[in-house]
Amino acid sequence: MTVVPAKGTGGLGLIGVAARLLDAATPPERERAVDGLRAAAICGVVLGHWLVTATVLWGDGGLRVSSPLRALPELAAATWLFQALTLFFLVGGYVSARGLERSRARGDGDRAWLRARLLRLGRPVLALAAVWGAAAPALLAAGVPEASVRSALLLVLQPLWFIGVYAAATALSPWLLAAERRAGPAAALAALLLTAGVDLLRFGPWGGQVPEWAGFANLLPAWFFGYLLGISWARGRLRRPLAAALLAGGAVLLAVLVTRLGYPVSAVGVPGMERSNSNPPSLFVPALGAVQAGAAVLLAGPLERLLHRPVAWACAVWPNLNALTVFCWHQTALLAVALPASALPVPLPGLTSAPDGAAWLGARLLWLPVLAAVLAALCAALRRFEPPWTGLPAALPARIAAVLAAAACVGTAAVLL
Repeated sequence: MTVVPAKGTGGLGLIGVAARLLDAATPPERERAVDGLRAAAICGVVLGHWLVTATVLWGDGGLRVSSPLRALPELAAATWLFQALTLFFLVGGYVSARGLERSRARGDGDRAWLRARLLRLGRPVLALAAVWGAAAPALLAAGVPEASVRSALLLVLQPLWFIGVYAAATALSPWLLAAERRAGPAAALAALLLTAGVDLLRFGPWGGQVPEWAGFANLLPAWFFGYLLGISWARGRLRRPLAAALLAGGAVLLAVLVTRLGYPVSAVGVPGMERSNSNPPSLFVPALGAVQAGAAVLLAGPLERLLHRPVAWACAVWPNLNALTVFCWHQTALLAVALPASALPVPLPGLTSAPDGAAWLGARLLWLPVLAAVLAALCAALRRFEPPWTGLPAALPARIAAVLAAAACVGTAAVLL
C-alpha cells in the first residue's frame, strides 16, 4: 500500500500519513489490544515515577530523594492508577503462553524460546549498567556531591527489581504453563493465597516474631498472580464473567485491606512510613492486580476497535517498540534534567524544590514535557540494545567485554559510594 501525501500537506497531515502507513504495515493477525495494554502500563509506570519522585536540593548542594505523598497523603489513592506493573505481568503471561506454544508447534522447543526472551530482557539492563557504571565515578570526579550520585544510583537501579522478577517468571514459564493447564485460573488464586499466608505471618498474631525480610517470600507469588492470569487469558479461560468477578472481588479486597486491616492506601512506598505495599509486596499487590486484570479483559474488545484507528495505533506502537528501553531509562531522563539544575544557587520549583504541597505537583506537571523529550532522545540513542543483536558469533567477544566492563564500572561505583 502506498499513501501519497497531498501537495501542501502540513505537519498534522504528515502525521496522519505516517500513521496510515504504519497501520497498513501491521499484520492483520496482530492483537492490538494486548499491545495497547502494554503501552498503557509503561506510560502509567513512567508518569507515576515522575510524579512521586522528588529530587530535593539540600543545603549542602546534594540531591536527595523524597516524595510528594508525604505532604499530600490525600493523593495516595491516585497511585492505584499508575502502579500498573500487574498489566505488564498479565500481558507477559499472555504473550509467553502464545509464544511458547508456537515455538513448540514449530519444533523449536522451550530452550530456544527462553534464550531469546531472556536475552531481550538482559540487553537493555546491560546498557544501563555500562553507562551508569561509568557515569557514577565520572560524576564524583567532576565534583558532583556524593549525596547526588547516591540518589542517582538509587533512582536508576532500584526499579530493576521488576526486570529480575519478570525474568524469573519468563524462566519458569514452562512450569507455570503446566500449572495453569492443570488448575486453570485457580493457579493464580493459589498465588494470591500464598501471598495472603505470608501476610498473615507478618501482620497476624505472630507478627512480632517474624523477621521483616520474611515479607520478600511474597516477591514471586504476588507478581506471578498477574502472569498466571495472562496465561489463562491466552488459553481462553479468563472470560468476561470471570473478569468481572476479578474486578469486583479485587475492589472489595482492596477496601477491606485499607479500611479494616491497616494496609497503607498508597500502592507505592512512601519514605518515612512504617509499612509499604510494594517493598516487600503484600496482599495489596494481587488485590490491585485483580482489579486491573479484570478491567483489562473487559476493555480488551473496545480497545482493539480503538487501536484499529491509525493515529491511536501509532500512539501505542512507539511505547511497545521501546518498552524495556523506556522502563530502564526513564529515571535517567529525570536525572539528566535535575542534576544540572542542582548546580543552580536556588531550587527550581517542581524539579529540585521540596515537594511540600500542591504547588510542587503543579510545577512538576509543567516539567513532564521536558522529561518526555529527554526520554525520547535517550530511547532514540539506546533502543538498539532492545532488538536482537545481529552477527552475534562475530560480535561475541565485544559483548562479553561490554558485560565485564559494565560489571567493573558498577562495582567501582559501589566501592566509591
